[in-house]
Amino acid sequence: MNTEAVKSIYIFEMNRARRTIFQSIISPVISTALYFIVFGSAIGSRITQVDGVSYGSFIVPGLIMLSVLTQSIANASFGIYFPKFTGTIYEILSAPVSSFEIVLGYVGAAATKSLILGLVILATAYLFVPLQIAHPLWMISFLVLTCITFSLFGFIIGVWADGFEKLQIIPLLVITPLVFLGGTFYSISMLPPLWQSISMFNPVVYLVSGFRWSFFEMADVNVGLSLFMIALFLTTCLVIIWRIFKTGYKIKD
Repeated sequence: MNTEAVKSIYIFEMNRARRTIFQSIISPVISTALYFIVFGSAIGSRITQVDGVSYGSFIVPGLIMLSVLTQSIANASFGIYFPKFTGTIYEILSAPVSSFEIVLGYVGAAATKSLILGLVILATAYLFVPLQIAHPLWMISFLVLTCITFSLFGFIIGVWADGFEKLQIIPLLVITPLVFLGGTFYSISMLPPLWQSISMFNPVVYLVSGFRWSFFEMADVNVGLSLFMIALFLTTCLVIIWRIFKTGYKIKD
């Protein structure tokens, strides 16, 4: 493996995050703090507890997932799109660097930034609500897997997009609605039976449910099923990326 190439891509992407720290870290943290204030105060005054957990604490895993999902996609998609836009992608492709090393550098940096953001938001949550993590190792595992999986998904979006507008279409019109409807601010069990069944087709439900279980040992779906769905999506993204580099789709065109 060309570790120097991976390291160069990784460091370049991490340095870009440091140059845009307000957009990368501070802005999402402020947004999450506002969610705590608005939802914790407005809805928390009406729903004091969910299965024995205070509402303010209950929404913490969902808010972390909301930020991690959106930022993982944004970081990875822009990371690979910008070299395409400037034409420097051809320098990378002509260098002695394999497709695996390219993906490892860009996705690794995007996942690292999202992981840092998730941990910062978790630390911020302690300022607003009391928190206890029942399974810290599982919590980290779910967080890392989610960061990697959606960074891979963001990489695919960045390759597919041929304009800045397309970078926003899927995150805004697909991912964000799925996150809000995926049990971020409520338990699926609070919905009518029909909507509970419909919610099972939302992949974000499995992410939020598994992550929330690691905090409070409560879940809308089986934890094993949550892990399976993450693994399935991760594998699907890897297969798509392999196919992209094999065919040169929108990279070598």
